[in-house]
This record gives sequence, structure tokens and C-alpha cells, in this order.
Amino acid sequence: MMWPTWKEINQNMKYAVVTIADDSRQAHVDMQLEGLKKWAQGTPHYRGYIDTDMNLARARNEVAARAVADGVELLIFLDADCIPGPFLIPFYVEAARNWPDEVLCGPVTYLQEPDDRGYQLDTLLELTNPHPARPNLPAGQSRLGTEEEWKLFWSLSFAMSTSAWQDSGGFDEGYAGYGGEDTDFAFSLRAQGKKLRWVGGAHAYHQWHLVSSPPVEHLDDILANATRFHSIWGIWPMEGWLVAFAERGLVKRSDDGWVRT
Repeated sequence: MMWPTWKEINQNMKYAVVTIADDSRQAHVDMQLEGLKKWAQGTPHYRGYIDTDMNLARARNEVAARAVADGVELLIFLDADCIPGPFLIPFYVEAARNWPDEVLCGPVTYLQEPDDRGYQLDTLLELTNPHPARPNLPAGQSRLGTEEEWKLFWSLSFAMSTSAWQDSGGFDEGYAGYGGEDTDFAFSLRAQGKKLRWVGGAHAYHQWHLVSSPPVEHLDDILANATRFHSIWGIWPMEGWLVAFAERGLVKRSDDGWVRT
């Protein structure tokens, strides 16, 4: 197959990577920047800072607004923990040229904990093992997502043209703290009639970090955001976590929804 060359993808489209992070993720953001320097040198990078209220939606909207104000035509959203693969930029750019009104999503590999040397970009491709719950098409291929697949949308790695982003209205800033805002964004896009496209070869690599399962430290945020989501869409998001909390005696299901015990 013929992959687009760096010269070709730099023509006629101003694109940028946008990410949000707090200071605890600086080392991971540095690796993201190293990946861009190695494989997509010159790609503009915009970083938004997450305030103490952990309003991820507002942080994404603000950093995207800065990029748009600078004339960026394609917004490539990457989680702070994600290293771009060598073809993430060219395949997102190529897909955006062909389908400028669609929401583009590439596969994400969750990396294992690195050894003392850390992650090595020269051998990163050897670790490619995309999350099995989402499509992983051959490099250079793409397909439209189904209506049902909108629930698989991840804010870890996606791209939208500026016009599509502005039409969307951005993320709902009523979601404060951890959880729910990206699924709400996906459902809003679907309700607006937007199309989802899975982009093969646009690999991102999520760096390992400690997590708790379920994320008990975010219990109150998850309860509040799940309740907001239910009030809008009529279904409960993050139900696996809510059930896990209930099994630990932390929450219970009532006539009013999920509440703390």
C-alpha cells in the first residue's frame, strides 16, 4: 500500500495536537512530545491545564478554542498519557481530507509498566496491541461506525475538523470531575447526526500508570456525572463501576437512581 508522505500531509491543511493535563502528568506529556518530535516534527501542540475542580470538559473546550483561534483546521485530541504512533498524524490528516465532517477515531494500545529505561520509541511498534473492544482496521483502511458503536467513543484519541468541532458545541461543562463527559459528547454527536469513522493505522499508545478499579477516589464525581447523564439520555453510564461500588457497600440503587449508602 502507499502511505502518505510527510510532504503530502503537510500540504493544504493546518492541524495540531491538543491535550489536557495537570502537573502530575508532565512526564507522560513529555513522552507525547518526544513522539511528535520523532515522527511528526513541527506539529503544533496545544496543552490545556486541568484546574483543581477537575473539569475535563472545560479544559478541552478551552484548549481547542485556542487552537481554533490560531487558525487550526484539524484538531487531533490526544490524552496526556498517549504517545502518538508514527502514522497517527498522517492517517488522521488523510481521513480528514476525505471525510471532513466525520469524527475520526484510531486504535489505542494500553502499554504495560515499563522497565527502568522507560518506553523506547524505537521499539514502540513492537508493543502494538490495541484494546480489543474497539475496531482495529488495517493501516490505510477505515470504515463508518454504526449507531451502536458511538458508545465505544474514547476521548483518548480522536480528531475532528474545526468546522465539525464548532458545530458540535464541544464538551458539556456541566460534567465536573471524573467520568461521563466523553460518552455524553459521543451521544450528543450522534444526536446531531454526525458520523463516526474508525481509522486504521492511526495508533496511539497509552502509557501505564497506577489506577484503582473501581476508582473509589472518584466516587462522588462518578455518581454526580452518571446522574447528569441519565437525566439527559435516560440510561446509566459507567454502570460497571456503579455496580462495583454497590458490591463494596458504597452506593445503592434507589427509586431516585444511584446514591451513597
